[in-house]
Amino acid sequence: MAVEIIFYSALFFSTITTIVSIYNFFTVPRIKQSKNELISEPLVSILVPARNEEQNIANCISDVYNQTYQNYELIILDDESEDRTASIIKNKISDFGISQKTNLISGKPIPKNWIGKNWACHQLSLEANGKYLVFMDADVRQSSHVIESCLKLIDKHQIQLLTCFPTQIIESFGEWLIVPLMNFLLLTFLPLIKVYSSEKKSFVAANGQLLLIERNTYDKIGGHREVASKVVEDMEIARNVKKFGFKMMTYLGENSISCRMYTGFRQGVIGFTKNFYSGFNLPPVVFALFLVFLLSSFFLPFLMIFVNSKFIWVVLIIIIGRISTSLSSKQNLLINVLIHPVQIILMIAIGISSVYKTSKKTLKWKGRYI
Repeated sequence: MAVEIIFYSALFFSTITTIVSIYNFFTVPRIKQSKNELISEPLVSILVPARNEEQNIANCISDVYNQTYQNYELIILDDESEDRTASIIKNKISDFGISQKTNLISGKPIPKNWIGKNWACHQLSLEANGKYLVFMDADVRQSSHVIESCLKLIDKHQIQLLTCFPTQIIESFGEWLIVPLMNFLLLTFLPLIKVYSSEKKSFVAANGQLLLIERNTYDKIGGHREVASKVVEDMEIARNVKKFGFKMMTYLGENSISCRMYTGFRQGVIGFTKNFYSGFNLPPVVFALFLVFLLSSFFLPFLMIFVNSKFIWVVLIIIIGRISTSLSSKQNLLINVLIHPVQIILMIAIGISSVYKTSKKTLKWKGRYI
């Protein structure tokens, strides 16, 4: 009897989530190259918080300077970096010879009750003059058409916030164990088009790696000041956008926007521990039940094959879902399928650690407790 309950429960939930992932494959918004058909070209402020980004900041600046859209200002905040970030920025600005478009500012010490990145973004917003603000992480890579394509999408869909999940660059086995979990959760449980079409705050997804928001909207929702102490500030900003009745849309980066999110297994675990529990915004008990659900629906069927062969049908459905999310994310589907059970176990462990460290306030990122 117990086996039957496990089978039909797993079959039901795996089928539903796989349907969602297939639906996303066909409907998810994607940022693609588009011809500039803008009636006007408003000033865009590209705002980059940079803390210890000596490995990424030069490429970030180059990508901005190579944009086909030219009515922009680039403002970079050196957030008390302990490496060569500031000197690399100055050299890069000098190399391009267009310093009038770029402003490097030094971050001030973090006030009480602020998270470091939120404070950096707030300082950047105070310096910005654009009609649109683009908050972008230093490790994000852009093709040359991104800014004008995003502005066209804002005009087309009449949205006030555009956010993007970049195509993740994965270069080590340790990263494969962790990084794909973000898009797995995103595309398995949320019909992404609903972020745009539904007014409900439950349909929300945002990524601080790239947030393009109308300045008036940013000010009306309180900007980063309103989410000063929030670890997953991007999701909170998105919720506030919906709370105030504004429209938003969440995209995948396709071949236009990419990012190497983490540079190894350890960094991936630390990063996901920081974001996992806070990002779901659930009470601890409900989040624990969600972890149990993940374990029973996406891992247990692989073990139950050895108890009852009909669980192979559940496993096949799960595999179809992973293929779908991998294709949507431009990830290697064979790797994701083969290591899926290990990924799920790691996700459960990270979830437990995330709850514990969040409650104990022992989360740490880039040398700072958050």
